[in-house]
Amino acid sequence: MDNSRKLLECVPNFSEGNNDTIINAIAAAISSVDGQQLLHIDKSPSANRTVYTFAGEPQAVTEAAFAAIRVATELIDMRSQTGAHPRLGATDVCPFIPLKNMSMEEAVSCSEQLAERVSSSLHIPVYLYEHSARQDYRRALPDIRKGQYEGLFQKLKQAEWQPDYGSYGTTNETAVRKSGAAIVGARDILVAFNISLDTKDEKIAQAIAQQLRTSGYRRQNQDGQTIHHKGLLPAVRAIGWYMDDFECAQVSTNLLDYRVTSPLKVWETCRSIAARYNTSLVGCEVVGLIPEACVKEAGLYHLGRENSLPGTSAMTDKIIRAGISYLGLDKVKPFNPDEKILEYALRNRGLI
Repeated sequence: MDNSRKLLECVPNFSEGNNDTIINAIAAAISSVDGQQLLHIDKSPSANRTVYTFAGEPQAVTEAAFAAIRVATELIDMRSQTGAHPRLGATDVCPFIPLKNMSMEEAVSCSEQLAERVSSSLHIPVYLYEHSARQDYRRALPDIRKGQYEGLFQKLKQAEWQPDYGSYGTTNETAVRKSGAAIVGARDILVAFNISLDTKDEKIAQAIAQQLRTSGYRRQNQDGQTIHHKGLLPAVRAIGWYMDDFECAQVSTNLLDYRVTSPLKVWETCRSIAARYNTSLVGCEVVGLIPEACVKEAGLYHLGRENSLPGTSAMTDKIIRAGISYLGLDKVKPFNPDEKILEYALRNRGLI
């Protein structure tokens, strides 16, 4: 194993979660590129969204990302697309994450290469976000996605929302109407962590999400003044929705820095808030992959250990199983640690 080898991860989200022909075609496009490995596919019919995770040599990963976006652009028609998850286009978002021997600046360069190629070859506009953003107001994904696909064409008329690559006009109107816009960038590891509630009431999930997320929420008081209430947890985005897939309401969270706010912290805080609404937590799903440290933390907490992890593989396995159990990672859908824990998936594919 070459310990100096650069390792880049890509986690594109496509606006299709039902048509297996399209989902498999995108997977085949990714797998056709040598020098990288497709690690995981996570599809959600209710969200109408599929998340792919692949990693490898940076140029190979960038090529695989383009191959996937090309197929999505050909096969997904946003004019008839609906789903629970917010989205801006067929390729809603395509992030690069530097994992090993790579700087964030190098990942940004890969994102810029991809964005330029997508706009010039596929004739769709591309916005840069997170570390790739060229203006602060475009850094956060929800800000770029605001208005979703339906509001994109009004947004493209505004000077402050011209895309970073490509444009919209008579020469590519049909392509943009069909595929929307893509969002591309470089970011840190993100944990997508969705908690299923013992209720079908979407409003309860939304209320919990508002209190959890960093941005908080706004409400009018009795005097008609709008008051901003800060959220409880830093580096967290959250929305509430009802998911037919699980026949329950969910609090869907993105943990922007799991070292600042971990899944365990979100789980415990969510449990406390849910009790006020006379409901409980059923379990959760991780969309994509999760770092080992997140599961270990929950396992150690469940076992009553606060110190560092003992060194034996048997104890590590016990702690991982305890973490899976405590967070309910296998309660609403299967959770195979060899496939869902980032380090294990990379190791099993010979990437680390």
